[in-house]
Amino acid sequence: MQAIAASGAAQETRNGALMRLYMFEHCSLCFRVRMTAALKRIHLQETVVLDDDTETMVGLVGKRVIPILIKDDDRPMLESMDMVKYIDRLGDPVLAGPERAEISEWADQFAPKSALLTQPRYPLLGLPEFATVAALDHYTMRKRKALGDFVELRAKTRDYLHDVTAHLDALDRLIESPQAVNGKLSLDDVRVLPLLRSAAVVKGLRFPDKVRDYFESMMAGIGYQPLPAV
Repeated sequence: MQAIAASGAAQETRNGALMRLYMFEHCSLCFRVRMTAALKRIHLQETVVLDDDTETMVGLVGKRVIPILIKDDDRPMLESMDMVKYIDRLGDPVLAGPERAEISEWADQFAPKSALLTQPRYPLLGLPEFATVAALDHYTMRKRKALGDFVELRAKTRDYLHDVTAHLDALDRLIESPQAVNGKLSLDDVRVLPLLRSAAVVKGLRFPDKVRDYFESMMAGIGYQPLPAV
């Protein structure tokens, strides 16, 4: 069973076909693809898969994995950055700016730290991938094995916030412009913005000034609202 969320007025790609993205709403890797399509003004046909719908994923690519992009030639792609580069090559690239190793390193360090705050909160947001009790239970069991009990994790919010805030302060010193982390749009923006979108679900987490300006400017530029904060 699937919960379907089709993107606005779906725009066809150059050969007349429509690309399809199988995704979770909370997934930062999925958002990499979605933001790139938005920057390119290419609308994807988005299918939000229930968390327990392994059957659909296996049927498409032979294993459980998200995101899955079905290109306009009906061939699937599995790696989010491969999807980003493929979409950006349709027409004139928009992610042509320079990349910095320190941004990539920041993202690699921030992702597991912020997960302790974000992943226990996603089930509280009423997201479509948790539209059934079975789907919600499936997610909870999966993440409990990896992270621990959600209630206990949320009880430690103050401890985790200290560490995450330090990482956000470090990012604040790296951001060069509200319109692009390195001054010109690049793959580094695809690394950073989805992680900030995820972190913004944590009520009480304060973004430093340059991080906040960057987040708000980028989200407005691609036409997305932040997820609720809890």
